[in-house]
Amino acid sequence: MTRNMLLIHGAWQGAWSFDAWRPEMARRGWNITAVDLPGNGWGPHAHDSASLEEYVAAALHALARFDGPAVVVGHSGGGITASQLAEVAPDRVAALVYLAGMMLPSGMSFGKLIDLCQQDDPLADLDGIAPFLEWSDDGRFTTAPAVAARQIFVPDCEPDAAARAVSLLRPQPESGRKMAPRLTTQRYGRVPRLYVQALQDRSVVPPLQQKMLALSPGATVIEMDCGHVPQLARPQELAVRLHAALEEMLATSTTADA
Repeated sequence: MTRNMLLIHGAWQGAWSFDAWRPEMARRGWNITAVDLPGNGWGPHAHDSASLEEYVAAALHALARFDGPAVVVGHSGGGITASQLAEVAPDRVAALVYLAGMMLPSGMSFGKLIDLCQQDDPLADLDGIAPFLEWSDDGRFTTAPAVAARQIFVPDCEPDAAARAVSLLRPQPESGRKMAPRLTTQRYGRVPRLYVQALQDRSVVPPLQQKMLALSPGATVIEMDCGHVPQLARPQELAVRLHAALEEMLATSTTADA
């Protein structure tokens, strides 16, 4: 059974966003790689352009470091890249984990998901960080201001850890936030999925998470009573619960394949 794991970060972030959690999973025997997506301010391609194709190419390059399939974890917007990676290379992806992530149906962007939920409940507050974003003069990048980022992303994290996380956020190319996956049941659809719901999330708020689960049924669900960044707010709890769920999921998958 695979113990390889690829971590894909969300908007404004980098591979650093998993730093507090990686040791917890490593202690449980996981071989972990975290990718820096191009265009997001970190890594060797910090200032490259951002598109779903380029994100997937970076993830594929990271997958090649493993000697077999890997569990792919997508936090927040990284869920879109994780989904498309499973479509492109389903035999390399043992399971998908959406960590308060965007588990969007084929052809649907996050903006369209928000519109759909707003139709269901016109009074629902679904905006997350959007009203606080600062735009570059050319409209190509957004920045999450420190005060708003702390309130929306990491309000339940230990103060020093929250301050570090906010200080490491970088401008996010808008082209990397308007992506929609293109998925098929024959490829993406055959990969087991697990969704970690963050019940106090102020970014991908619970109604949006619930709508994604309804639109893409079949995922195993773990509920955590925390905000948008479980890997920083509750790294040990996340490791314990996710490790156990993956052990069961992958054992079942291996038995079924046999």
